[in-house]
Amino acid sequence: MNPRLAASRALASLLAGKASLGTALPEQMQQVDPRDRALTQELAYGTARWQPRLAGLAAALLQKPFKAADRDVEALLLMGLYQLLYTRIPPHAAISETVGCAERLRKPWAKGLLNAVLRRAQREGEALLATLEHDPVIRVAHPRWLQKALKAHWPEHWEGLCTANNAHPPMTLRANRRQISRTDYLARLDDAGIPAVACEFSEDGIRLDAPCDVHGLPGFADGQVSVQDEAAQLCASLLELAPGQRVLDACCAPGGKTCHLLEREPDLTEVVALDLEPKRLERVRDNLQRLGLEATLRAADARDTAGWWDGKTFQRILLDAPCSATGVIRRHPDIKLTRQPDDIAALAQLQGELLDALWPTLEVGGVLLYATCSVMPTENTDVIAAFLDRTPGARELHIPGPFGLPQPNGRQLLPQLQGHDGFYYAKLIKIAAQPRPQEPRP
Repeated sequence: MNPRLAASRALASLLAGKASLGTALPEQMQQVDPRDRALTQELAYGTARWQPRLAGLAAALLQKPFKAADRDVEALLLMGLYQLLYTRIPPHAAISETVGCAERLRKPWAKGLLNAVLRRAQREGEALLATLEHDPVIRVAHPRWLQKALKAHWPEHWEGLCTANNAHPPMTLRANRRQISRTDYLARLDDAGIPAVACEFSEDGIRLDAPCDVHGLPGFADGQVSVQDEAAQLCASLLELAPGQRVLDACCAPGGKTCHLLEREPDLTEVVALDLEPKRLERVRDNLQRLGLEATLRAADARDTAGWWDGKTFQRILLDAPCSATGVIRRHPDIKLTRQPDDIAALAQLQGELLDALWPTLEVGGVLLYATCSVMPTENTDVIAAFLDRTPGARELHIPGPFGLPQPNGRQLLPQLQGHDGFYYAKLIKIAAQPRPQEPRP
């Protein structure tokens, strides 16, 4: 399949609210020549990354908006604008190849429209965008609700946060300390001609100067290294693991943190890795196998402790809670379209339910580390504050710097250019067992 046609079909599903790129694009990529798959992904992800800005320009260029039935043509137009404004593809090729896809959509009427609008954008696009940038949605390329929320929560940081969200993310690795030290793996990368530097905050982290195919990384197949963002790597040290501990990794898929815990402390008694969907556990199993590690995998709703917990308490719990993922927009730019403002409160409710359900499985003196890849305080410090208020036996443990920003509860990392993703951590210790509810008097 033509790479532009494949990208536009995935984008059309995204614009229609039917799928994310993570679900729509792989199916389309299978139909594209392997040589063109990188281009297909770049067109789909790049268009999604700049969609709020591209949509504003398209509205200024069109006489009337597209009908819902023509999301596929709208996707082609946005993709064409992306090529003209943000890629090195020659304009004539970008226009002609994009216009040609209309025939494959069985919408030949769209060819004239696409050709006229894209040629005008070639001539006037940058100047027209400059006149639209009084609108912060156009300027920072974030939907209005998200732009306003970031500005309200992070008045001193929101524009830099948006800039980081719009950038291509770095590729970060985690050296498997069971097999090789970070220093020695950096030397292996140097020998292979792959420029890289040690991460600032994670003891096992390595940041590549430029992304590469994982199969080109020395020792990847043998489990010497994994791909994982630096912020996500911090959980292993924050948990303060020790030999003999029993650890729960709730909401564990795809398993990067599960594996890091086992790499960090080889003498744990057991790691129970829990996730809601059995299919997602397949990825966890694959990662464990490649790295030569073992964990107990359970497919269950973490809130339903009667269905999966054996009654033996854990000394450590990692709750990497489902969240809005607003800290990893640069890796998943379609979040700008798939996430809605009402989602935040619903997710905060779920996060609180997970904390309440898992707390009884933690032994007295044990530690629970709460983590999200969100930058929304509603899902982070507010959730922890509410939990502490209703849970007498819970106390917060201080997380010292040097990373992130201290919050009323926990610590927030904002996404950094050529640095870590956005992430939140709060560390809780259980100082007393929960009182049992009193039996009603007869």
